[in-house]
Amino acid sequence: MKRILMMVFRNLFMVPYAWVKLCYRAAHVDKYKEEDLYAFLRWIDLHANRGGNVKIDVHGRENIPEKDGFIFYPNHQGLYDVLAIIEAFPRPFSVVAKKEVANVPFLKQVFACMKAYMIDRDDIRQSMEVIINVTKEVKNGRNYLIFAEGTRSKNGNRLGTFKGGSFKAATKARCPIVPVALIDSFKPFDTNSIKAVTVQVHFLKPLLYEEYKDMKTTEIAAEVQNRIQATINRNI
Repeated sequence: MKRILMMVFRNLFMVPYAWVKLCYRAAHVDKYKEEDLYAFLRWIDLHANRGGNVKIDVHGRENIPEKDGFIFYPNHQGLYDVLAIIEAFPRPFSVVAKKEVANVPFLKQVFACMKAYMIDRDDIRQSMEVIINVTKEVKNGRNYLIFAEGTRSKNGNRLGTFKGGSFKAATKARCPIVPVALIDSFKPFDTNSIKAVTVQVHFLKPLLYEEYKDMKTTEIAAEVQNRIQATINRNI
């Protein structure tokens, strides 16, 4: 909370303007191109990070597929994760997030601008509908981010178990799977500190459909989890 307040106070001159514009765009997403919405979110994100003493250290951009239509699978450390990747990645992407964050102020508007899907993990039918919709959109060239742990880790840079079901959309879309290793992403919002912090974002080499087509989703999940944890271990 302290860092969020610092982000606000250090950008006080632009906060009212940005908040009004963000809320309007969130309520009228069909009036804007996806690229315009994403550029606006990045503009807000960059100012917030500078005001909050958060530096994003990006590695592996060369591993990101040139052609759109893939899914990011990062580890999940906290509420800041998506904001770290927005600064790190210049092209639009959307998110599959749990319904519990659908009404968190600011995140609610950000996810609306990203046309994100909110998933109810206790409703199997609704979850399947989300998977079907994401599959169709990825096939049509949209990029998505899915947290395979299902919920944020409580152990900092130690991962939780990646769920095989999180990879169903990728296997159905036959798209590249891009593992993303986040390091110290829990520190900006999930610690009561305003000390300068560097969040590392590592885009790892993608798994192409030809590489994982014969694997079970649980095996894909384990492989992605192991690659991310190994990257974190090498860089902390």
